[in-house]
Amino acid sequence: MAQDPEDYEGRVNTSHELDMVPIYRSSTVDAEIEAGIIRGVLDSHGIPSLMLRAVGYPSLGFEVRVHFENLREAERLIEEAKAAGPAAAVEAEKASEEGR
Repeated sequence: MAQDPEDYEGRVNTSHELDMVPIYRSSTVDAEIEAGIIRGVLDSHGIPSLMLRAVGYPSLGFEVRVHFENLREAERLIEEAKAAGPAAAVEAEKASEEGR
């Protein structure tokens, strides 16, 4: 996994694995909340992400991007979170508060 933009000799790594690609894009009313939830899922699994928005223009929506090399894993995690539903999120929060 190449996360460092420079390799051991100080040259810039220009591989496509470091390209940021969209995994979520929406301009709905709750897009910011959904983008934040998606970033939370990704962050909790160690996948770096970036949330983009047009400041001052909320109608343009929100976008979440991940490194190309993490795209498949990120898609899988998001689908698992959707399938688990809100009850799983409540249970995970409870477990984290109990220190499990």
